[in-house]
Amino acid sequence: MRHFGHVTPEERQRLFHREPGVFTSDSPARVLAAALGATLYSPATRPTLADDIVKQTTRGVVSMVLCLEDSIDDAEVTGAEENLVRQFTDLASRPEAGELPLLFVRVRFPEQIPDLVRRLGPAVRLLSGFVMPKFTEERGTPFLEALATAEADSGRRLFAMPVLESPELLYRESRVETLEGIFRAVDKYRDRVLALRLGVTDFCSSYGLRRAPDMTAYDVQVVASVIADVVNMLGRADGSGFTVTGPVWEYFRVPERMFKPQLRRSPFLEGQADELRERLLEHAMDGLLREIALDQANGLMGKTCIHPSHVPPVHALSVVSHEEFSDAQDILRPERGGGGVLRSAYTNKMNEVKPHRAWAERTLLRAEVFGVAREDIGFVDLLLAGIPA
Repeated sequence: MRHFGHVTPEERQRLFHREPGVFTSDSPARVLAAALGATLYSPATRPTLADDIVKQTTRGVVSMVLCLEDSIDDAEVTGAEENLVRQFTDLASRPEAGELPLLFVRVRFPEQIPDLVRRLGPAVRLLSGFVMPKFTEERGTPFLEALATAEADSGRRLFAMPVLESPELLYRESRVETLEGIFRAVDKYRDRVLALRLGVTDFCSSYGLRRAPDMTAYDVQVVASVIADVVNMLGRADGSGFTVTGPVWEYFRVPERMFKPQLRRSPFLEGQADELRERLLEHAMDGLLREIALDQANGLMGKTCIHPSHVPPVHALSVVSHEEFSDAQDILRPERGGGGVLRSAYTNKMNEVKPHRAWAERTLLRAEVFGVAREDIGFVDLLLAGIPA
């Protein structure tokens, strides 16, 4: 797998100063956590699930979650499990099985984890792990214990992606205690926790809220405060933190617009792509683009997606710019180990070696999986290349 692997080698060479790296489901956890990108959710009830997964692979998707929880009706669980096993078995028999995305299953109960792994049989080699809903220390620990059991029984490395979405986490009076408990649970299984996912839709539901397509999660203050505290306590750069992914974007066609578009025209005119800008506005993508930028500014990496059209923007904005790469390299030069301040090679900012070191390390990890754009390549070029023909 590689990001932008669905575009031609010639196009990648045109776009990238350093091309995205190749990774597999057996790559180190730090690489896979950074490489998740736009994680596309799909109900496990889909009768064409195997074909859908193959199709999305050819469109640039590198991680998917097949959902047995909120996306399906309670009465559909048994049928969905049977369909999931059937579709995995089908995929495992196909020649393209080695090129599939990282595949995760979102379960409802801990008992489903060892049961599904047993039922998958040899097809378990296509499974990367499980997504665990409404995660707290009390509810989440049995999921992690079940994962460890399933891993031991199958001999297959399996990762956990807990979803932080419970009311206890949202409510101010119980938030710190809940976050401390979550940390205790995931720290015990640190080697198997790939990323923590934010369930912002559930946060909003606790207050009867739903953000509009021209609002981001960061405009809903009760939600923004939770994101800040999750990053504060669980996303630290001191070696104790975890990868935290961005919240889901719910819209893929915009209703009547109240506020002015948030997408400047100039980058698209320069790239001769004004038609693309109009299409992004029509499908509520200007709000999505702004939220992705705010995710990154607030320490989140990757994003939950419920529509294939959301994948190219997430990946285009995840590519490291030539300027970011230049700054990160300068900061991490061995001769800078003692600290100090230097002017950036772009002569437009100060790079302070010690305070910016963690940012530089994180940037080079992102460059490893998403690549580094050429100096004259911008977001619009990457987005155009990433959108399937």
